[in-house]
Amino acid sequence: MNQNFLEIQDVTFAASKKNKVNNVTFNLEKEGEIICLLGPSGIGKTTMLRTIAGLEKIETGKIVLKGKTISSSNFHMEPEERNVALSFQENCLFPHYNVIDNIKFGADRNKDKKFNLTVYDLVSLLHLEELQQKYPHEISAGEAQRVSLARSLMSKPDLLLLDEPFSNIDQSLKEELQLKIKKILNEINISTIIVTHDSYEAFYMGNKCGIILDQSLKQFDIPYNIYHYPNSVEVVNFLNRGILIEAKVTGEDSLENTELGTIKGNFIKKQTPGSTVQLLIQPEDLEHDDQSNLKLEVVDRKFRGTNFIYTLKTMNNQLIPVFVHSHHEHQHKIKDKFGIKRPIYIDHLVCF
Repeated sequence: MNQNFLEIQDVTFAASKKNKVNNVTFNLEKEGEIICLLGPSGIGKTTMLRTIAGLEKIETGKIVLKGKTISSSNFHMEPEERNVALSFQENCLFPHYNVIDNIKFGADRNKDKKFNLTVYDLVSLLHLEELQQKYPHEISAGEAQRVSLARSLMSKPDLLLLDEPFSNIDQSLKEELQLKIKKILNEINISTIIVTHDSYEAFYMGNKCGIILDQSLKQFDIPYNIYHYPNSVEVVNFLNRGILIEAKVTGEDSLENTELGTIKGNFIKKQTPGSTVQLLIQPEDLEHDDQSNLKLEVVDRKFRGTNFIYTLKTMNNQLIPVFVHSHHEHQHKIKDKFGIKRPIYIDHLVCF
């Protein structure tokens, strides 16, 4: 049996009664994998990172890194012995060191460990050239995050923990840094756990993602499965990528909705004919067709660059999102009638 690189075994992460995540189990299977923990602010994600880093103790469960127990109910390895680097969301730089010395401080750890990037490589990659001689109080929150990340990388950790690493960075720079940092992490093969509240960020950065809601780990899977096969209504509502409509199961591959009519596809879980379910409809599930006899009123339109997301209202005031490529010739306005292609076919039917 292959040994997992990191194992979180039935651990309750708690900073207080309200700020806790109960009975968490997940594995980081291979060295170099990236896991993203996704959830709303204040749910306990940062507490999880602090605990894995050794800044908080656990009462139950076990944390195992590279085959060694680093936390359990009766054992606590001190943070400095774990070779785990934690980059906080808030500024945690040494105030009496300038930027370049903060980064070099990380490089002084684990000098014998191989690392193919220099301090100045990271300065260039993270656009810190103009900041090298400045002190933490002289730079912005986003700049401090990049310096903290560089320092953490230079410490050559076995496990890198990043707390909202892109939260204070301008959108124009954020996507570039995400691409660069993902490439760096893959090239130097550093196992990483990233905490974020941004699902787009989590789905891009993570090999696997964990959804933290209501003090528990609701789902842990590859990003594709979390998006297309959410395992609970709570996950659907948190991701906010679709709506649930009531439908009656009419066969092994079909349902009936009072306004959309017959919907066919493949049920993710077997459903009983005659039962009433809540069917997940995501923006890409329905197709636009100007010639269709099923027309719904447009009540909102969002331009996303490559596409539009139209929000349609049914006679029962249900709001349904529909994806349309932005090159589509006929752009609809608010209150226009919008045709839905029939018969409706959805490859994976997710029902609750």
